[in-house]
Amino acid sequence: MKVSSRPSRVAVLVWTLAVHLVLCGSGVYASDNIKNCGLKEEAERKILSRLEPLTKKNFTAETRSAAENYTYVLQICGDAGGIPGAGLIQMDHKDEKKKPVLVGRYNETQVIGGTDWVMLIYRNGDRYDRCSKENRKAIVMISCARKEDTLVMVMEDRERSADCSYIFELDSSALCPPLPSSQLSAGSIILIIGLCVLAVYLIGGFLYQRLVVGAKGMEQFPNYAFWAEFGNLTADGCDFVCRSRNREEAPTYRGVATEPLEDEPEERDDHLLPM
Repeated sequence: MKVSSRPSRVAVLVWTLAVHLVLCGSGVYASDNIKNCGLKEEAERKILSRLEPLTKKNFTAETRSAAENYTYVLQICGDAGGIPGAGLIQMDHKDEKKKPVLVGRYNETQVIGGTDWVMLIYRNGDRYDRCSKENRKAIVMISCARKEDTLVMVMEDRERSADCSYIFELDSSALCPPLPSSQLSAGSIILIIGLCVLAVYLIGGFLYQRLVVGAKGMEQFPNYAFWAEFGNLTADGCDFVCRSRNREEAPTYRGVATEPLEDEPEERDDHLLPM
């Protein structure tokens, strides 16, 4: 009796696919572009992943003076100027036949990161004729700027006996934190709805009164009589509650005095009669 193994194979494939999706979603697998950079510590891989939007792009910077005319080409974890292994190169325009100088290789990469900046260091470039004949090194300071990506050559620190380097700045929006989304509160939404309803009521009522009823003047206002009466009542209520003025006192009851009234002397008018 044979037992088919097809269901078990299907289950294994499903579980394998699920594991891959989970790993990719959690960021365990880095992109192929970033993986080209050689790091001494894998903890730097997370910082380097922030530069993923800048990969597969050549960034150029030029320096011109009476003595030199150079163009620098930078690529993040890729072949700058199409030269294999080159992270940053220098081309001399005064001598077109001269081979480009390899300033740094991306297989010797170091990254340091902050909130909105990353310092990228390429090492193991071509050797200097001076500076203790050490290998060239490129330091690229990449910072947040909400504008077009721009590479600038700051300086070549070569007037030293050791630890010489090329220093660059790259402004990019890729390192900028996302802008906060503008969300309306519940009160704002209610206010907007109320204003819309009021506008529809006024405009619709005005058109109805004017075009259908044929009203003129203030009578074009919708429900004019009601709102006029409402305004009068509101004014009366405000006058009664808020204003302080003398009001006529209501008549009050006065009791009768308990003391006996004195007998008034009786006036006699007999002397006025004719005799």
